[in-house]
Amino acid sequence: MTPEEIIGRLLYRDGLMLVIDKPAGFAVHKGPKGGESLEDHFGALRFGLPRAPALAHRLDRDTSGCLVLGRHRKALAELGRLFKAGRIDKTYWAVVEGGPTEDEGRVDLPLGRKDATRGWWMKHDPQGQPATTTWRVMGRAGALAFLALEPLTGRTHQLRVHCAAKGWPIVGDSVYGSAPRAGGPGLQLHAREIVVPLYKSREAIRTTAPVPPHMYERLSACGWAGEERKPAE
Repeated sequence: MTPEEIIGRLLYRDGLMLVIDKPAGFAVHKGPKGGESLEDHFGALRFGLPRAPALAHRLDRDTSGCLVLGRHRKALAELGRLFKAGRIDKTYWAVVEGGPTEDEGRVDLPLGRKDATRGWWMKHDPQGQPATTTWRVMGRAGALAFLALEPLTGRTHQLRVHCAAKGWPIVGDSVYGSAPRAGGPGLQLHAREIVVPLYKSREAIRTTAPVPPHMYERLSACGWAGEERKPAE
């Protein structure tokens, strides 16, 4: 990724934070096996500050969309406090296999580590950490459903495990769903919108990330009409 490319993915910028549109298939930081990560390119996002911004939260490698960065230590501390307190609203779009029979609902399933040798793989564990997700059906098409998911807690792989546990795994999920290890459709999970109440005297900052191309086909089949075009200024 070039400096121009990562700057081109900037969705929001002010003195305290940035929001970028994370591409699918890109790890946000280096894992135990190393390799290129999005964090390697944050130096292009300093915009005059002495240090590069840093991650305020995480997204899975294969999840696309809104990713929040703090521009300096004090900003990161405040963002961390807001995330920990559950004050930041997140909406994800997903295409799932099958889908719920109802039009909206809530999942309350605690999560725990699946296996110490499996890294971050998770499972429903009654003795695990509390995890809650609300969901709403946005459209359907045969054996697929388009859902808007809102995680009220921030557990690792929460949305993927919750959807799979309910019997409607996310399309393209090779860990919790039925997708092959390689050559599948790509994970159909996108961090569509994030709302950050960063300033006491201003409205919360609402940022939306455009749908990635690998989700167009299935979202369109489920009734998605495409992105709204902003009127020319």
